[in-house]
Amino acid sequence: MTGPGDPPEGTPHGAQGGGEDEYRSVVFDESFVRAARLQEFSADERLGEHHAPAVRARHAWRRLGGSRQAVLLVLLIVLAFGTAVYMGVRHPYKAPEPVRVQPLRSAVVPLAPSGAVPGATPEDLFAHSPAADYRVGAAGVNLPAVTRTEHFSDDQVYSALTIAKEYLVRSSVDPGTLTGGSVRPVRLLLDTGQLDQFDRSLAHPDDNGRYAATGWLVRFDPRLTQLADRNVRVDGVLAASELSPDALDVTADYTFVYAVRPAPGAPQDASARHVGKATPGAASLVTVRRELHFRVGRDDLADHRLEVLQSSMQAGPLACSSRPADALRPLFAGQHAGLDRPAGTDPFARDRVSPSLCGELAPAAQPKPSHPIR
Repeated sequence: MTGPGDPPEGTPHGAQGGGEDEYRSVVFDESFVRAARLQEFSADERLGEHHAPAVRARHAWRRLGGSRQAVLLVLLIVLAFGTAVYMGVRHPYKAPEPVRVQPLRSAVVPLAPSGAVPGATPEDLFAHSPAADYRVGAAGVNLPAVTRTEHFSDDQVYSALTIAKEYLVRSSVDPGTLTGGSVRPVRLLLDTGQLDQFDRSLAHPDDNGRYAATGWLVRFDPRLTQLADRNVRVDGVLAASELSPDALDVTADYTFVYAVRPAPGAPQDASARHVGKATPGAASLVTVRRELHFRVGRDDLADHRLEVLQSSMQAGPLACSSRPADALRPLFAGQHAGLDRPAGTDPFARDRVSPSLCGELAPAAQPKPSHPIR
């Protein structure tokens, strides 16, 4: 009996298994059909085109089938990456230029006394001077009430004021700074853009408004002066405001009062011989007023630094010829300025160099000790 698929007359030529068995190993799945290079036209297509061939060649892109999506994705990724690289190299927007650090502008004005410098013990001098109620050291540098600005928070304003206070203490109160010791504590608080100017001012001070060492800090000549009391009297005000969206403006106006006496074995230079001999064993007071203008940028807040833009110092009792650019050389108890007074300035004399700034120390600024040492 023949099978259901066999013709009635049986398998032709005696082939075993019939026609199906001959092609049973060939599987025409969907991927095989799509990969074929030739595609047979449909019946409708052949009827419409009488002279059209029975088959047509399939384009390689059409044979890709589902892999076309992967190819498109790769092309898009390559295009996006190339665009990013191009925009990174040739982008139309210029990066903002960094804020240039401004150099310090400073002025140091010696104040000459009208008479002899009073001398007594440090305690008596402080008690009978305008600094009697001043606080001692860092306690005299009080922070004001902190208020946020448009672009800076309370904490940021507080940080800027704290850095300014630390600078004032290190540069005006620290005994090491005052007596010619290491200036590294002061230097660490400066913006890196001002370090070259600071180093030159300390190495080669000059009274030209830019390179005075005393524009950055208070320093006495250790060969001539020593502290009679390490407790410096301090009083003044700090204030902060917004300078720009990226910087705060901090101002300081402080008065520092020091008790000093001649250093042991201090040489008697020419200026000392002209102003009289110092009273042995007596201390005297030196008053220094510093007006400072700071800039604290966002980077400075992070680095705990600041820029000193302007510095104005008035110090006395000093002789007008004391050359205060590198260090202060005060007049001691019993000495006086003599003829070394502020020189007259002639505004009509254009061919003459203007004399160095010098002022007169008001008698009310001097202490009136109850037991002066004579």
